[in-house]
Amino acid sequence: MKKLLLGLGILPCLVFAQSDDNEVWIEQSGDTFKLYIDQVGFGNKIGGNDFSSSATDMVISGTSLEFDLDFTGNQNILFGPVTADSSIFDLDFTGDSNKIDWSIGSSGSSDTSTYDFAITGDSNIFDIDQGAVASAERLDADLTIIGSSNVFDLDWESDDATWNFEITGGSNNINTLQKDGGDHTITVDLEGDSADVDITQISGTCVSGAPVACSTPSGYIDLDITSDNSIIQITQKDSSNDS
Repeated sequence: MKKLLLGLGILPCLVFAQSDDNEVWIEQSGDTFKLYIDQVGFGNKIGGNDFSSSATDMVISGTSLEFDLDFTGNQNILFGPVTADSSIFDLDFTGDSNKIDWSIGSSGSSDTSTYDFAITGDSNIFDIDQGAVASAERLDADLTIIGSSNVFDLDWESDDATWNFEITGGSNNINTLQKDGGDHTITVDLEGDSADVDITQISGTCVSGAPVACSTPSGYIDLDITSDNSIIQITQKDSSNDS
């Protein structure tokens, strides 16, 4: 087993190849932090782990952070809290039965976030929460899935959020929430049978500083579905809560 603990304000570039049970433990505080990690194999972990009795931590905070995380293999785990403004998250996962439980902005501001997720594989589980507690303005998120039987629970509590996802494969389960003030857009391109997609979009109230002036908050959902035996449920509201 290989373990690596990262400290403050460093620029790591890590490659783990042809092995299993690699672990990267991260505790970092500081701005303009760039993190590049490639893990190849199975049973690898970045951050802590709430799926077993053991636990370590991913505690990252700062401004202008850049994450480029690549997993190639099966049964890998990404877990931990991140607090970041003006930051970019680029995740590329290839493999099956991987798990992500990631909280971004649960204890501090997470304004101006950009996410780009590319997932190829089956039976992966994603649970991502962004902006649940503090300020989270201006979000741009893109998710591409190629695979089947994946489960995604994605909550974006952010003002003026743009959220696009493209799914190719059968029996995928997507549950997503988009809420807080300003204008929101969701674009869905689904090709595959037996999907279960739940979308909740709540536009709330206008917020100051938006790229385009907002007089009345609005929500847009654009669906392109090619599928048999799928269930799509949409809840679209103009209110300040998700009840």
